[in-house]
Amino acid sequence: MSDSTMSVKDWLITMIITAIPIVGFVMLFVWSFGSGTPTVKANWAKAVLIFYAIMIVLYFIFGAALLGGILASGY
Repeated sequence: MSDSTMSVKDWLITMIITAIPIVGFVMLFVWSFGSGTPTVKANWAKAVLIFYAIMIVLYFIFGAALLGGILASGY
C-alpha cells in the first residue's frame, strides 16, 4: 500500500466508479485488498464494505420482522 495523498480529482473518479452498480462493488474489493492502493483509499473501501454488510443484515432483520407482522395479522 502506498501512503500518497489523493487529490480531489482522484476522489471524484473513485466516487464515479463506485456509482456504477456491479463494477463499483467489485472495485471496492480490489481497492480494499489489492496492493498499490493508497492507504486512505484502502481504508475507505474497507469501511464502505463493512457498512454495506451491516446494511444487508439490517435489511434482513427488518424484512423478516415486517413479513412476520404481516403474516401474523392474517393478510
